[in-house]
Amino acid sequence: MKLYIVLVLFALWVPMAFCSNEPVAARVNGEEISQLRLERYFAEYLEDQGRAVASIRSPSAYKKLRTAALDALIDKELLWQEALKRGVVISDATVHNQVEQTRQAMGGAQVFARRLEDAGFDEAAYIEYTRRDLAAQQVFAQLNKEQISKAGEPDEQQVRAFFEEHRAEMSRPEEIQASHILIKVPQGADASTVASARLRLEAIRKKIGQGADFQSVARTDSEDASSSQGGDLGYFPRGRMMPEFEAAAFALAPGAISEPVRTAVGWHLIYLQNRMEASDVSEEQGLDMVRAYLARQKQVQARLQVLAQLRSSNRIERIDDD
Repeated sequence: MKLYIVLVLFALWVPMAFCSNEPVAARVNGEEISQLRLERYFAEYLEDQGRAVASIRSPSAYKKLRTAALDALIDKELLWQEALKRGVVISDATVHNQVEQTRQAMGGAQVFARRLEDAGFDEAAYIEYTRRDLAAQQVFAQLNKEQISKAGEPDEQQVRAFFEEHRAEMSRPEEIQASHILIKVPQGADASTVASARLRLEAIRKKIGQGADFQSVARTDSEDASSSQGGDLGYFPRGRMMPEFEAAAFALAPGAISEPVRTAVGWHLIYLQNRMEASDVSEEQGLDMVRAYLARQKQVQARLQVLAQLRSSNRIERIDDD
């Protein structure tokens, strides 16, 4: 969990006395989730996604995100209530160890205390939040384990069928990692403009040949968007780049720099950093990969089913949606 949202998140489960006069967003088996808790969580929910309320211009998008935030709060309350039903107990030592880890991660006791005070809470409330959070996590893990156990291991017939269907996708084509420097040439440029651009690139190539670093030169001289990354284009297979560029790049040995290469956008110098040869996945490797993939899918489905079953078997009243 990101440290900057810890204090707001613990406000989600503080005792209801803090929020008793607040309008209600939802009730879970009679336990209220206040509008204040929802508003606090919604802001952090968006921030965790790199968004802000002011940036959401579509009313339907705003409502969808707010609904998702309320869903998360309801799920947290359901898990806490399930932990109570199951008698899940988190020891004081475990709770205090977790609190201490958070205190140190925030910068020590003084910073931690100031953050609590600024948020309007005390350490006792935070300890209670931590206990509930750990209990909810534990019961969620138990429910997932039970659900996965019911689902069983991936069926071998299903594993083989999936492997045969996707075997070609599991093989890796030949790929190269390359950087380039581009001097642009406008469409329809006359011969002198084309020649001038090539001369500029040849001068750059000479500078690199005399010891200048390719990536540093790319940052200052390249006219491509990749200049900020030192001209790095990452790994790519055949068929991804322009034909002239691709032919020259794949013909290079690692560490080599091409002669000037002309494409529709201008002149390029290409530096080949690395080459990864094509490889086929063996049947044994492929089947193992499919088993692991399908097992992960079952885990994802188990988590979704656990929450869906909790929602369907408990009394939930959503007032914020009305």
